[in-house]
Amino acid sequence: MDQKKADQIRQNVRKSYAEVAVASDEQRCCGIESSCCGVSADINSVLSTRFGYSDDDIKNVPQGADMGLGCGNPRAIASIKAGEVVLDLGSGGGFDAFLAARETGLQGRVIGVDMTPDMISKARANAEKGNFSNVQFRLGEIEHLPVEDNSVDVIISNCVINLSPDKGQVFREAFRVLKPGGRIAISDVVASTELPDVIKNDLQLYSGCVAGASQIAELDTYLADAGFINIMITPKDESREFIKDWAPGKGVEDYVLSANIEAVKPAKGRSCC
Repeated sequence: MDQKKADQIRQNVRKSYAEVAVASDEQRCCGIESSCCGVSADINSVLSTRFGYSDDDIKNVPQGADMGLGCGNPRAIASIKAGEVVLDLGSGGGFDAFLAARETGLQGRVIGVDMTPDMISKARANAEKGNFSNVQFRLGEIEHLPVEDNSVDVIISNCVINLSPDKGQVFREAFRVLKPGGRIAISDVVASTELPDVIKNDLQLYSGCVAGASQIAELDTYLADAGFINIMITPKDESREFIKDWAPGKGVEDYVLSANIEAVKPAKGRSCC
């Protein structure tokens, strides 16, 4: 993808999710088709339970953190342990970061990275509201993480990497910041077949987590080229039931579905090849 188009996609995604953050704060609807965007906490909670979260999960975060923007529950496959350092790519209002922080405990910490200033402001306000002293939110792009080398135990992300125009760079950065033996646990959308041009070229559907979906073989290559091992990509056919609501009438559920994406950075002394 040429740089001009990549920048156009990135700017459109940033603008769209800034609108989501503002709409959520103001309790009104916005233009992202894949979410009710803060129309009400009840509606967002219903969306999140469809993605695999429990009622307790939703009750244990500050009001406004759950924005119903995911496509799965990455914590369900992350096996987060007390004392670990967790990195959340595209942390939004902080929903997954706050839940991860409850698992790491005060001896661990969680770093959320998001490229949208309005989302970072929202997440930081939520952290203060919920007294989450072990969570920090940083402004940055997931292709260029503001995180030190070899410093993270586990990376989580929820329906965000599909939004990147350079997924190979995202996984290279993930590999860089993980400790040897560290792991990724990601929920994202994948393409089950080649996307038609009418979908691929639709900027609204890109921001709506459809047009940027990669096929499983492509993701496997990105991960392997970055150096990851033990790669597992598990599609969830049942996810088509909620994906069809993201763009009613456009049949996007025929082309994309949610998947769990897992991989490990080799421990010291092991070859990546």
